[in-house]
Amino acid sequence: MLILAFVSVFGALGLIAWAATGQMAERSAVRSSMRQLDTYEGAAVPSRQIELDQGFVPRVVKPVLARFSDLGRRLTPAGYVAKSTEKLNHAGKGLAKDVDRFLAVRVVTVLLIPVAFFLCFGVLHLSGRMGQIAFLFVAMLLILGPDAQLNREVEERKYKIQMKLPDVLDLLTISVEAGLGFEQALDRTVASVPGPLSDEFARMLGEVRAGSSRADAMRAFEQRTGVPEVKSFVLAILQADAFGVSIGRILRQQADEMRVRRRQLAQERAQKAPVKMLFPMVFCIFPALFVVVLAPAMYSILDNL
Repeated sequence: MLILAFVSVFGALGLIAWAATGQMAERSAVRSSMRQLDTYEGAAVPSRQIELDQGFVPRVVKPVLARFSDLGRRLTPAGYVAKSTEKLNHAGKGLAKDVDRFLAVRVVTVLLIPVAFFLCFGVLHLSGRMGQIAFLFVAMLLILGPDAQLNREVEERKYKIQMKLPDVLDLLTISVEAGLGFEQALDRTVASVPGPLSDEFARMLGEVRAGSSRADAMRAFEQRTGVPEVKSFVLAILQADAFGVSIGRILRQQADEMRVRRRQLAQERAQKAPVKMLFPMVFCIFPALFVVVLAPAMYSILDNL
């Protein structure tokens, strides 16, 4: 068991060293190319000094994380990267660097599993079923932890959007009925109501101002959020544009519908609360209550017997 632990730890360290040496080889090739360019220009460019002035994190940590990200893209299944990218978009982290950072974290957590094995059996000297349970718990935490955290961030952001959507639509309806255009009303709403929904509306306005059509920008907005209420709102606005229906009336109907959906969502969460409270009551509260209530009776019964 100890030999297996040492082999696992040294294998993980070997992968880390491979990532670091690969990045060093690429940097040495870049430096050699820069030196050849310096000979052509006749003047030395202080690229080495600029690189050294960047600090430890840009010079060492980010290249190693980039290597881990490339390793994660090669080792993960084909659909996992696309699914993770979609989840990151729903969490408000749709940039390419966010995807690379998530994949690098996934590789690092997998490489920490042999280290956890060595700590459980080599350092803490856990043996038997207790050591196996501890190692399995830590391994499952390292494997499922990043995805679980990402899913939690996605659900929290979707919940915030669902809660803010009726208020945003109310303000948008008032602005449109006051005489503003749809884009001007959106711009005023974004400035008045901060939050993830306003951030997505601001990004949609930026895409429209950059030359994209309103339909394409709104479809991209719906795909980034992943909220059913937002999908219903986008479809209603697109149909209003296609058939020439008044946007103000559509917005008022959507605001009323979203308010009803928010109330239904609150009622649904309230109905789930007793079921969620059942497990901590059974495993935490009831045992202590039984000890307090039944312990004196058990002592008296034992004394009488």
